[in-house]
Formats: sequence, structure tokens, C-alpha cells
Amino acid sequence: MESEQLFHRGYYRNSYNSITSASSDEELLDGAGVIMDFQTSEDDNLLDGDTAVGTHYTMTNGGSISSSTHLLDLLDEPIPGVGTYDDFHTIDWVRERCKDRERHRRINSRKKESAWEMTKSLYDAWSGWLVVTLTGLASGALAGLIDIAADWMTDLKEGICLSALWYNHEQCCWGSNETTFEERDKCPQWKTWAELIIGQAEGPGSYIMNYIMYIFWALSFAFLAVSLVKVFAPYACGSGIPEIKTILSGFIIRGYLGKWTLMIKTITLVLAVASGLSLGKEGPLVHVACCCGNIFSYLFPKYSTNEAKKREVSYYFPLKTLWRSFFAALVAAFVLRSINPFGNSRLVLFYVEYHTPWYLFELFPFILLGVFGGLWGAFFIRANIAWCRRRKSTKFGKYPVLEVIIVAAITAVAAFPNPYTRLNTSELIKELFTDCGPLESSSLCDYRNDMNASKIVDDIPDRPAGLGVYSAIWQLCLALIFKIIMTVFTFGIKVPSGLFIPSMAIGAIAGRIVGIAVEQLAYYHHDWFIFKEWCEVGADCITPGLYAMVGAAACLGGVTRMTVSLVVIVFELTGGLEYIVPLMAAVMTSKWVGDAFGREGIYEAHIRLNGYPFLDAKEEFTHTTLAADVMRPRRSDPPLAVLTQDNMTVDDIENMINETSYNGFPVIMSKESQRLVGFALRRDLTIAIESARKKQEGIVGSSRVCFAQHTPSLPAESPRPLKLRSILDMSPFTVTDHTPMEIVVDIFRKLGLRQCLVTHNGRLLGIITKKDILRHMAQTANQDPASIMFN
Repeated sequence: MESEQLFHRGYYRNSYNSITSASSDEELLDGAGVIMDFQTSEDDNLLDGDTAVGTHYTMTNGGSISSSTHLLDLLDEPIPGVGTYDDFHTIDWVRERCKDRERHRRINSRKKESAWEMTKSLYDAWSGWLVVTLTGLASGALAGLIDIAADWMTDLKEGICLSALWYNHEQCCWGSNETTFEERDKCPQWKTWAELIIGQAEGPGSYIMNYIMYIFWALSFAFLAVSLVKVFAPYACGSGIPEIKTILSGFIIRGYLGKWTLMIKTITLVLAVASGLSLGKEGPLVHVACCCGNIFSYLFPKYSTNEAKKREVSYYFPLKTLWRSFFAALVAAFVLRSINPFGNSRLVLFYVEYHTPWYLFELFPFILLGVFGGLWGAFFIRANIAWCRRRKSTKFGKYPVLEVIIVAAITAVAAFPNPYTRLNTSELIKELFTDCGPLESSSLCDYRNDMNASKIVDDIPDRPAGLGVYSAIWQLCLALIFKIIMTVFTFGIKVPSGLFIPSMAIGAIAGRIVGIAVEQLAYYHHDWFIFKEWCEVGADCITPGLYAMVGAAACLGGVTRMTVSLVVIVFELTGGLEYIVPLMAAVMTSKWVGDAFGREGIYEAHIRLNGYPFLDAKEEFTHTTLAADVMRPRRSDPPLAVLTQDNMTVDDIENMINETSYNGFPVIMSKESQRLVGFALRRDLTIAIESARKKQEGIVGSSRVCFAQHTPSLPAESPRPLKLRSILDMSPFTVTDHTPMEIVVDIFRKLGLRQCLVTHNGRLLGIITKKDILRHMAQTANQDPASIMFN
């Protein structure tokens, strides 16, 4: 058979066809007190990671069954656990790809045998499309439900709709005939808590009662959210994007994409947003969608038994994956449009429609907003990482519930007096983006109107600002300071917390302030040379809402360091496609300014803070070191632990396994020649020996272990040898000692390697693992590797 041929050629190492569901990513996690510690359990570091005591692995072997000494004689029955990985370990991309190719060959070879096999082949071929379809349906439905529930619970802090309890404030007053243009949000059906409790709608007593109820509901929502996260799903906290990037790179975090995490994150995301904390829901929605995709993948063997297939968007992005991603987005958009969570029959969250084009001279304030966004991003990353590091290193981090309650209390107390901080953050951004038309009653649009105007038109000329605008500017300045401070302390607490919306809010506030300033400057000094050509008297020249949109993109770019994708995201959120040049100018400026203080975005900084084994493809490595400078063992280290191909006994190998914590061993021809033969994993050796003792007669501690194709001649009285060639990786990735580390790092990134062996003229010298590369990159950046690795 083809698999036997592959085995004899040395490429077929393991057949992983009996993975059990008990160790899948959807496995439930006991939530209480889980601490993510990567100090000694990193699988990619095959010479450092500890193998968990009591962990059982299994394997089946290819090759001929005619040999009496072959391991297949005792491993012909599949054993649970084949091909799975321990928690906090890195997958073997090469092995997983070989396993998938073998599965594909087997299906293709059998599909002509019967109609049932043909059906199975079609099912396997279409399983990818079915997965993305189900994922799109679930993601769109959950996103719509989260939006609707968050809006309702946010308004619950201020009052309730007596005619229909499930209506939020806006929906409650839609059908009322008693609203006025100036007070369109007031209707008899909507009752504030002061009206319900003390019967007063105005006055100091009403204000104090509404203030108290606002704080009560904010603390209740925050406490419920953090309690659910702590008790049921600790992995439901945060945005999830750093962990998702790490998981896609091949790292295993059990339970992070499981059913409990999905359910708790969906519920607590609504509670966290409704509590008024300075956070958003867009980042956590990425985690929710990934949970949906992971859970649905277990319905299809093509993905449930192969960790690399689940992550095929990581180290390579096939064209078919691009099409499937597009299709999943299409399905999610269709479901979201059907639900219509925004109530405007549009898919965009902040729909904008400006009636004035932008002018060339406005590029200067747009670039200034980009500078502000870059400075804000650099400040936020440093301040937030410093606070998160302090949380990890002090007793304060041991009380996550207390931290959330304190942050929520400070947020609620400081937010209520200011109408712009009291607003839901999404509603605040929407108001800041909105252009001042004739039907707008916001104080931001309180301009002194021309009394001679006889008709209502869309293009209202620039006008002098009224008292309401100046009052709003002061309130926005206070809101800007409040948002900057609270976002630093909120991102990273133990509730679902996204960063997109808070960053956009900060940029939108700054942009609106700058836009109003430029607008008034152009009105009072329209004869200046920069305004003379475009801003005539009575013309609609400046659109402050556009500045808010540009500022939002700039601040988000400063925090995430995204460029092209960010501009596309802003298009999706606003529909403002015609303003591509201002957005690109501001986003690129924010990235350049932010990169001047550090090239890491917030998500990469949190990956490094948590010590995840992640090699960022965007990070450049320009140092002139060689593989020999990074490999181990170093001069001060003990010799490399190796196995010989036919000179060791079962006891020798078991002693080496018991005396070391290495997760793999190079196999050489002899200690004298040091010629490389292959690589054997610790777990495969353990299971092979245990299975041989149980199922094969004559295997004792003094039995010779042979990794060669032919067993050497032994004395007649010698015990039966144990042949383990079938568990040997005959083609481990190797580099020479003079290979530049720039190439080695690139190889690790693009192939997803866990380790590679270093040779010189075919003789084994050492080994380089992913952890070694991360340490070396930290050293070249003048950082202490011990302070950032696996904390």
C-alpha cells in the first residue's frame, strides 16, 4: 500500500487516526482559580518543557507486520490519545500536514469502491463550506443579539419602558405622539427611576435618585459579569485577540475556544458593556466567532482530528480559505441584516452622510489628528502594560472581583454628571460623527442661525458657535480626559473588554473638538489665504463630523498599529468610502508616530506580557548572529542528551527519560560519529516501551532498543530486541551551524517549526527551539528574557 511505501521511505512516521474527543479544544474547563503559567509546559521547547506526570500518549505505526520484532506486532489496536497535544503545548505543523495528506489519499483511493465511500468523499470535500456557513450563521446571530441586549441593559440604568419592558429608550418613544422636536427622547411611556421611586421627574431629588440607581445598576452588572467569568470561564475575560493570534500560530490553550467560554463570554459581554465601563464589544466578538468556528469544526472529522486544519489561516493562507472567509462574512452579514440590531436597516454601526467634500488645506489638521493618535497609542500601550504588569506582580491581581467593582464604581460616579460620558460609547461616537443638519437638536449643533434663512436645506453654511457649542466643547474636553484615564485601567480587567470602541471614542472626541475649532477659524478668518479659495462667506466649508471620524481612525491605528485593514474597518463602520485620503493620511501618520516610540501594537504587547510563544511575522530580525550562537547546548551547559540507534537498552532510555525533562531526543548513529539519524519524541518513547512490555513477550529492561532498519546481530542468550524505527522522525528539519539567524527565524515563522537540529558536516551539534529564538530576540532588543518569557 501507499502508506507502507511512505513508511519504508522514512516519511511516514505516525498514523493519527484515533484522536478522542476528550482532549479537544472544546473540552470544558474548571474555571475556579485557573492561572495561565507557561514556565515549564511549552511543547515547542523540546529540551526544556516538562512532561506532565501521568500523561498518556498512544500511537499506531505504519509498515509491514511480518517482522516479529516490529512494534506493529504489539500496537495493531488503536489506543486513545493518538496525535493529541497537552495543554499549553505547540502543535507539530509538519506532522499535522502529513497526517492530512494521508487522510486525503486514503479517501481518494476508496471513493470509487462504493456509493457510500463516494458520499463520504463529497462530505469531506464540502465540510469546509459547511463549517464556515454554520460559523457565519452563529456569529451573525450572536452579534445581533449582543447588540440588542446591550442597548436594552444600558438604558435600564436610567429607566424602563412601562408599555413594553423589552424596549430600550429609543424604541419606547418611537410610537409616541407626545414627543417634541427638542425633547424627542422624552415620552410618557418611558419612566426614569426617580419617577418610579419618588414620583419626581425634575429637581435635585430626582437627580440624586437617578444618580444612585445609575451607580447601582452599573455595579450590579459589573459584579455579575466578573463573577460569572471567575466561576465558570476564566478564559472569557479580556478581548481574546492576543490569545487567538497565539492559538492560530499553533499553541494549544484548552477550553479557550470551548462551549463554556462561548456561553459565558456572550452573557458577560452584554453585562460589561451595559455596566458603562470604558470598553467595547468588537474585540470580544472576534473571540465569540472563533469559539463558534472551533465548536462547529468538531462536527467534521476533517477538522476535529487535525489541529493544523483548524489553523490554516496562520502560517499560510490558501485561496480556498480566502473564499471561505468571504463566504462566512457574507452569511454573517445576511443574518445581521435580518436581525437589524441598529434599527436603521443598515449593516454599518456609525452610518455617516456628509454633504460637503473635504478640501486640500484640511490635510494639515487631519495629519495633526494622526500625530495625536500616534501619541495616544504609544502612551496607552506603555501605561496599560505597566499597569497590567503591576497587577501580575502585586497582591492586587489576586482580587479580580474587587478590581472590577472599584473600576466600575469610579467610572459610574465620574460618568453620570457629564452627558457625554453617561452616554453609551457607541451612541457617543454616533453623535460625534453626525453632521449638524436642520433636524439636529444636540448641543453640538447649537449655532447662531441666520434669521433671514427662508428654507431648510442640507448644506447649512458655516455659522458662529452658540453657547451650547462652547459648553459642549468643555464637556468633551473633560470626557476626553476621563476616557483616556479609565481606558488605561479598564483594558485587561477580568471581564470581556474590547479596545476598538474606547479608542475610537477618544479619537472622535479629539477630532470633533479640532473640527469645531477649524470651522470657527474658517468662519471668522475666511479671508486668510488657506481659506480664501474654498471657504467663501455663506458657504458650507468645514464638516466637524468628518474630523471626528478621522480622529477615531487615527487613535485606533495608534493603538493597534493597523493600516490598510483599519481603513477598511472604518469604511465598514461608517460607510464613508469617499473620505479614503483623509483616513489614510491620518492612519499612516499615527502609525509612523507610534512606531517612533515602539513598533508593538497593544495586542503584541499583551502577547509578550503573557509570555505566549508567538513569532510575529511583522517583526524584523536584522542581527548578524549565526545558528551556532543560539543553539544549545552552550559551552557552560551539560552535553546534549541523545540516543544511539542500536547501542542502548530499554533501561538506558527509561533512565534518560526519568532523569531529564526534555520532550524529545535526537538519535545518532554512535557517540563517536555523532551522525544524525532522526528525532524521537519523549511521549512516543514512553508509550512504545509501555505497550511493548504489556503486549510483547520477551521485552525486559536489558532488551536492546534499535532505531535502525535492520537489527544488529546479538548473542543467542540476549533478550528480544525492541525495534522503534517506526516512531522515529526520519526527516527532522536541520540547519548548519553557519546558517544566519535571520534565515532561521524566517523558517520558524513560515513553517511553524517547534525545533530544528544544528549540524556540521552531518554531525549533530545542538538544537534550536522556538523558545530559544524568542529568548535570543529579546536579548538582541536589550530585554531580559527571564522577565518576559512564560510569566
